[in-house]
Amino acid sequence: MTHVRRTLPRFLRLLALATLVGTGLAHANDYNEITQLLKAGKPADALAKADQRLAETPRDPQLRFLRGVAQADAGKHNEAIVTFTKLTEEYPELPEPYNNLAVLYAGQNQLDKSRAALEMAIRTNPSYATAHENLGDIYAKLASQAYSKALQLDANTANSVKPKLAMIRSLFSADAGRGARPGAATPAAPTAAPAQPAKPSTTVAAAPAPTPAPTPTPAPQASAAPAAPVPAATASPAPAAAPTPAPAPASTKVADDDTAEREVKAAVEAWAAAWSAKDMKAYLGAYGKDFSPPGRQSRSAWEKERESRIVGKSRISVKLSNLQVSVQGDKATVRFQQAYSADALNVSSRKTLDLVQQQGRWTIVRESTGG
Repeated sequence: MTHVRRTLPRFLRLLALATLVGTGLAHANDYNEITQLLKAGKPADALAKADQRLAETPRDPQLRFLRGVAQADAGKHNEAIVTFTKLTEEYPELPEPYNNLAVLYAGQNQLDKSRAALEMAIRTNPSYATAHENLGDIYAKLASQAYSKALQLDANTANSVKPKLAMIRSLFSADAGRGARPGAATPAAPTAAPAQPAKPSTTVAAAPAPTPAPTPTPAPQASAAPAAPVPAATASPAPAAAPTPAPAPASTKVADDDTAEREVKAAVEAWAAAWSAKDMKAYLGAYGKDFSPPGRQSRSAWEKERESRIVGKSRISVKLSNLQVSVQGDKATVRFQQAYSADALNVSSRKTLDLVQQQGRWTIVRESTGG
């Protein structure tokens, strides 16, 4: 069988953390120099440069990330796995190290570990499209192995199984023919798959992102009641129709909208302040009863995970900027830039919160990053 493998530096997202981790100009020059060495196919030089800089700043997450990329590109996959594993332990908020672990595990045909790492990447950032794509590929490879095992155990399944394997084979053959798209993070094919992997005829869904809150349908306008008809037998003049009530001034609605937007903005800022203060009661209280945790987590598991991540930090700073608030009835959407700082980690990202008004207060029902 011909195995599909893609160039490692492409799917390891060389510049992923460069856009996330805030750094000074001197560090940025170091990152760019290492990245250029990797792009030039000089992983040994890139690794030496990363090690040299890490001797000065051993906890720098971006340098450690690039070091892991250089290790993987140099064929030191087990060392790269150690590097990315430590990054996931110390900086669980970053999805890229999980994704790179998944790619390396897939290259070793450890598909269950690869799947688990991708599910963690998606749980950390439900909007991480690369991880969703990779998870689909892993499911396809697992399906390929299962179909091949079915053929091996019972030849009578050939009529149903072989067409599925053919579809998988054609899918990955076409993908290999057009090449990996730049910046994509699709994992390498397993080295011991019994048949050419690809998608089965039935679609396997990636870990679902939380379902957005439905857009409210405006209530229909009530029509004015028609005036009662005047009986034909009467000679008296018809009474004057009751005057139609004048519509409420437009300024009243504008004022109501402004009030709602201010309340929503205040709720989001209070959520960020509680997060910064590590006030778990106020932080978790900002989420409504209908909040959908990312991935397949239960609400209780999500709350425990959030508490361990927040309380365990020595300091946290969450600053919001460029808030864009949209209110429709009792539902609202807020988009903003979030600057998150915790210990040695600095992350800037776009974020979206969906809120609903319940019992006189606005609470979060959906949270997503990116976009």
